[in-house]
Amino acid sequence: MTIRKIALISYHTSPLATLGGKDTGGMNVFVRETAREFAHRNIAVDVFTRSQSTLTLRIDPRIAPNARVVHVPAGPEAPVPKRELRKYVAAFTEWMCKFTTGESDSLKHPTQPYDVIHSHYWLSGLVADSLRKCWGTRFVQTFHTLAELKNQIAQRPEEREPEERVKAEHALVGSADILTASTKVEQQQLTHYYNANASHIRIVPPGVDTGRFHPIEQSYAKSVIGIQQSHRMILFAGRIEPLKGIDTLFRAMAILRDRAVETGSPAASFFGNLCLIVIGGDTSERGLRENVEMARLHALRDELGLQELITFIGARDQDTLQYYYSAADCLVMPSHYESFGMVALEAMACGTPVIVSDVGGLSQLVRHNQTGLRVNAKDDAAMADAIQRLLGNEVVRRRMGYRAACYAEDYSWVKVVDKLLAVYEEIK
Repeated sequence: MTIRKIALISYHTSPLATLGGKDTGGMNVFVRETAREFAHRNIAVDVFTRSQSTLTLRIDPRIAPNARVVHVPAGPEAPVPKRELRKYVAAFTEWMCKFTTGESDSLKHPTQPYDVIHSHYWLSGLVADSLRKCWGTRFVQTFHTLAELKNQIAQRPEEREPEERVKAEHALVGSADILTASTKVEQQQLTHYYNANASHIRIVPPGVDTGRFHPIEQSYAKSVIGIQQSHRMILFAGRIEPLKGIDTLFRAMAILRDRAVETGSPAASFFGNLCLIVIGGDTSERGLRENVEMARLHALRDELGLQELITFIGARDQDTLQYYYSAADCLVMPSHYESFGMVALEAMACGTPVIVSDVGGLSQLVRHNQTGLRVNAKDDAAMADAIQRLLGNEVVRRRMGYRAACYAEDYSWVKVVDKLLAVYEEIK
């Protein structure tokens, strides 16, 4: 039977949120872009997310015709710390159940039932699992990140995921009708750490909008974002949190600076034009108070004497990111853990070579010496060597960028949705 209506659950973060915020990233893009592609195929889709403001529309149609974001009132309609969100799952689920029966404050008439539920992240999975009692609808679960893996690389107690999440993920692995994984690496992690049945896992990688993310002439891109033409720009984009390994990138920049000073050669002037732009987080005083990692990175920048070299510019809208990617000489993802690495894929689509930690999905996404460079995580010197190699050889840099753009064409959202629909048909 043909899929006609889909419910996507993104409990803790809205697909309409500005990227680079505290809890926004690749998952937001995945939900938004798949919803848009479903709508383009005349498949109705509702994305359910927890309302974080009384000023938002209860039902927002901005994604696309036939695709709606439904802001569910569960708990205070305001931002809530991530670790407190579990307590509102029951209220969220109850409201969703009433939404389909016409008992909610948003509908006078019941809505048509959904053919399938696709839940994103563990909190959404709890909602989907409970909705079976109300809707009787089967669900697909995508975790995006895994608590067991995050806890392995946690450096401080406060970075560890709560035991409640670990237990919930183990339970959802058994209760979901099908799991999707971004890569074979994630599939192996699910079977090894969660005892998942490999026959219940389908590999569906994230995609990239090549209509938006494509090569733009570098000098033009620099002019759009206000970067001097003479500057060689390194870019980081993502959430500001410890597992992103941004401190490794900062120390690599200090190594490059020190090398240039020590040589006293033309390299000194070359690296004198270097700049690092950090996209993500809130750079205001309030942001520094509320995000411990943002404050720590500002202090590390000052400690290393890199105030003139590193600039934090905060979160940026998805519609402007292509100019930053295209203006950059390379994008760096020094993560300790990534299930996939959508930012890297977007940069590659723009013809920008990437330097990434050789971890998780990045190990499969980036082809070493072809579309970018992979280095060991937390290796400051290796990161500095990789940056120096790309910026010191324009022929190599441009060749990798060209290959990266060609490679990214295989990750269109059309192909991603084709795979998702095949998964949905299995359980409908």
